[in-house]
Amino acid sequence: MPHDKTPQTSQSDSQIKPTYPSQETPIEVIDMHTGGEPLRIVTSGYPDIPGDDILAKRRYARDHLDHLRRFLMFEPRGHYDMYGAILVEPSLPEADLAVLFIHNEGYSTMCGHAILALGRYAIDYGLVKAVAPITTVNIECPCGLVRAEVEVSDGKTGKVRFSSVPSFMFASDLSLQLADGTNFKTDIGYGGAFYAILDAGQFDIAITPENVSHLTRLSEEICQAVNDSVTLSHPDHDDLAFLYGAILTDGGDAYGASPTRNICVFAKNQVDRSPTGSGVSARLAIQHAKGLITPGQVRVFESVIGSSFEGSVEATTSFGPHPAIIASVKGKAHYSGTASFWHDADDAVGRGFIVG
Repeated sequence: MPHDKTPQTSQSDSQIKPTYPSQETPIEVIDMHTGGEPLRIVTSGYPDIPGDDILAKRRYARDHLDHLRRFLMFEPRGHYDMYGAILVEPSLPEADLAVLFIHNEGYSTMCGHAILALGRYAIDYGLVKAVAPITTVNIECPCGLVRAEVEVSDGKTGKVRFSSVPSFMFASDLSLQLADGTNFKTDIGYGGAFYAILDAGQFDIAITPENVSHLTRLSEEICQAVNDSVTLSHPDHDDLAFLYGAILTDGGDAYGASPTRNICVFAKNQVDRSPTGSGVSARLAIQHAKGLITPGQVRVFESVIGSSFEGSVEATTSFGPHPAIIASVKGKAHYSGTASFWHDADDAVGRGFIVG
């Protein structure tokens, strides 16, 4: 996961001059956060994204509109760890809305913290009619359909629980080696995205804010080791068969009363401030596969800053050749504000940059 300190230029960008929003036609956004992890929801001003299905739309956005991802995610409007959501026309008939996820590297396939935020947003802004005490919001993601259940009381939205796509353990207890010769073991789990998931205790390091820089560098090395040694495959789509990041845990995988803490480092060394919804789904799949949790048992998963999600195994299933689970993840998102973004024609720096 190398650093990219300058705005990228894709082949399509070099062939077609990118168009940026003006003051007369800005991109409007609503900002939220879930457990401290930001979500910038594009509400208007983004170009139409064609495609017969969500993965086709994802490819189109990547190939033709990537300058707008950088415009919204990078400085001076965003920052290295910004995250966003672009609402697109659903291709699944049962979906209430469809979403493309964006970050410092590109386009995620699944994002649990965004689902928890979009569940509230969809009801609060009239995309789905509120029904007390629970309103269901079906959200089409690149990984598939995710069902969110939003608490509604006295017309106000509260916590959200989502049932994810089938999650599974892809590999268990792989013995690998860092570039410096350090040996480690890791599992690989899928919760809408693939993660290397392992105990940070192997490296004698705790999951604390003070250790984030060390944990980030370590995660980068772990991902490199996995990518050098493991070929991932997805039962349905090659577009989904890539390692999204690493999740370093406190080793607390067995069911118990104490919360378990982890840090997720994804994309280009982007650090999730939340416990990571897709990561919690993948962790639950691994825990279930190893006999460490049973359906109905609820666990608390903490992030590196101490924010938490509740997670449980809702049901068991299969996904291609893999025994799988349907993970249930619960949390609450909050609103941060609104903004209008545009670009002055003579502002080269304002097209987006990152430092780090």
